[in-house]
Amino acid sequence: MDEKKVTTFYTDDHDKLDGYFKCFQKTKRQDYAQSRECFEKFKSGLHRHIAWEEEILFPLFEEKTGMTDGGPTFVMREEHRQIKALLEEVHKKVQRRDPESDQEEQQLWEVLKQHNHKEEAILYPAIDHVASDEEREAVFEKMKTIQSGPDS
Repeated sequence: MDEKKVTTFYTDDHDKLDGYFKCFQKTKRQDYAQSRECFEKFKSGLHRHIAWEEEILFPLFEEKTGMTDGGPTFVMREEHRQIKALLEEVHKKVQRRDPESDQEEQQLWEVLKQHNHKEEAILYPAIDHVASDEEREAVFEKMKTIQSGPDS
């Protein structure tokens, strides 16, 4: 059986989401329909990704390590709230067909890059380390039940 790693899957998902965001940025002043489609894929995918983490990954990490209050998942949840707020600021401009969202996009991008780096360098490898093959497989099975986030 091919062993699945949380780190590999979630890093690949970060990369896919980054691609949607870059597509939005590249097309927002030339092709509104395409830019909106890229943004909607980014937004719904990001909400789903956060739901996967908060509903599946973080509880597993906390159960396996006993780290809850003040641990890495506490910090990640706080950053998720910040990311969602910044995402909504960009979304408001997309809804108004206002391409002048560079400042909001830059703020969102900076928070996302730092957040993703911490997850990819620390949290995901830690989960791969503490979780058994069966527990990781259960993560991927549970993920199938979450199609998008509640705010998508």
